Amino acid sequence: MAYLEITLRVAPADRVAAAGVYEKYQQPFLDAVPGAISKELLVRDEDVQVLHGFRTTADATAYLASDLFTRDVAGDLSPFLQAAPEVRVYDTV
Repeated sequence: MAYLEITLRVAPADRVAAAGVYEKYQQPFLDAVPGAISKELLVRDEDVQVLHGFRTTADATAYLASDLFTRDVAGDLSPFLQAAPEVRVYDTV
């Protein structure tokens, strides 16, 4: 199993709208992205994280290059971001 962690700097006033983007694309992600297993929204005072579960790190990396991510998700989130997202891919052992 692999995880894709995307950390987003979103102002507290914009978090409801950003969470709407998460909700809009959660099911399409789970239904259509090869190797997708899970997607969770984690909220802290300092940032918002989206934790994606995949079968492999190759699946996670491929998602980052997909139209769903680059065009749809990133496009809809961009008005709410205060900084470039931090992206990390983890492999379980």
